[in-house]
Amino acid sequence: MASPEGTKKKSLVLNAFVEMCSGHQSPGLWRHPSDQSWRFNDISHWVELAKLLEEAKIHGIFIADVLGGYDVYRGSLDPAIISGAQWPVNEPLSVVSAMAAATQHIGFGVTVSTTYEQPYHLARRLSTVDHLSKGRLGWNVVTSYLDSAARNLGRTEQPQHDDRYAQAEEYMRVIYKLLQSSWRDDAVQLDREKGIYTAPELVRRINHNGKFFNVPGPHICQPSPQRTPLILQAGTSKSGKQFAAQHAEGIFVSAHAPAVCAKNIAEIRETAKTQYNRDPTSIKVLALVTPILGRTEQEAQDKLAEYRKYASHEGALALFGGWTGIDLNQYGDEEELRQVESNAVRSTVEGYAKFSPGTKKWTKHTIAEHVSIGGNGPVLVGTPAQVADGLETWIQEADVDGFNLAYALFPQSFKDIIELLLPELRRRGLFWDDYAVPSGTYRENFYRKAGQAGPQDDHVAASFRWKAGVPAEEHVIPE
Repeated sequence: MASPEGTKKKSLVLNAFVEMCSGHQSPGLWRHPSDQSWRFNDISHWVELAKLLEEAKIHGIFIADVLGGYDVYRGSLDPAIISGAQWPVNEPLSVVSAMAAATQHIGFGVTVSTTYEQPYHLARRLSTVDHLSKGRLGWNVVTSYLDSAARNLGRTEQPQHDDRYAQAEEYMRVIYKLLQSSWRDDAVQLDREKGIYTAPELVRRINHNGKFFNVPGPHICQPSPQRTPLILQAGTSKSGKQFAAQHAEGIFVSAHAPAVCAKNIAEIRETAKTQYNRDPTSIKVLALVTPILGRTEQEAQDKLAEYRKYASHEGALALFGGWTGIDLNQYGDEEELRQVESNAVRSTVEGYAKFSPGTKKWTKHTIAEHVSIGGNGPVLVGTPAQVADGLETWIQEADVDGFNLAYALFPQSFKDIIELLLPELRRRGLFWDDYAVPSGTYRENFYRKAGQAGPQDDHVAASFRWKAGVPAEEHVIPE
């Protein structure tokens, strides 16, 4: 598939999409004899993955996370527990340092929620890992969505959606103040003759007093290579789009077809330009995709058929319930979900049906089959050329800049991507031959720009930065 005449090919940003659990987007596939995702408790599991992906020049490893179990389906956590549907799941930031120690170039995007953790504490953890990884950390900013998490973290239920984003907005200001404004770039002196480690006049309190947080500061860590990790975000609600337009450098979208995302992506870019004076092309959008590759189309289809034998429909319905808040257990096995009373169910199922016209009747089992491999994103099945064509469709129709590549089998899916898909993408001019900035920060390679360790000048975080040589009175901390 050729790009429209006169348009320049995008050099794609590609991340491997994983979670510290078994199966991730394909519940039940841990049962496959070739799958190794159940080894997620083993540090070598992650180190091997990082080395494999870095050798292939993949931009980053995007580690998803949840803070609670998927307990909407059947009103119980048991389906998730039994099927291993993102349960158990480990904390992701802790594994980055081990992967970073074994690599030099690849980045690491880690999901951390703003809803349940104090910004002062998180700022310390982010700075620490950014130091230890030499600036290769990204932060996927989320607001959490599971009531099961809320109940375990001091609340009876999730805060309201817009309240979560209002809190997140203030959270980001606190984070920027701590990471960008609290220390001047050159505060650490290491003056052995005078015995001055850090100049006290170059470290200051932030004195943040807000609706949700009171943080006097100063930040407890010295400035890290990026100061603020690469800011990633997922969420296309009205509040999510506003948040992304101001803060996101990379946006993660998940939908079964590009048409679902195209309008949201265009709106975010326009809002970034008109309301926040940002270059809209600086926001890189990555779509969830699960490629299933074969040297022939039949080989790929055979793989898909084999994978379906191991996929867990119960696990898929548990995930679906958590993502949508809809318990499909209340409907009969053969009940047509486009004819039920619930508007939420009908509209959700119509979204699936619109982009899978070959399915005539949509029951809960049809939904389960669609979700059980690839989650809430497309599964592209075929030869390298066919899958690359599918990716190009997303680029052209939704204006995405890259992909979060999920797996069906771990790590074989990634090995197939490396061996089969990447050469095809390179042949089409869609993927680089090497890291743009060897041993650079995640942000430098994300933007292919040496020296861009911190947020770009038009990003809100840049206005917070206390630069070397600037007297404190000349740099007022933005509110």
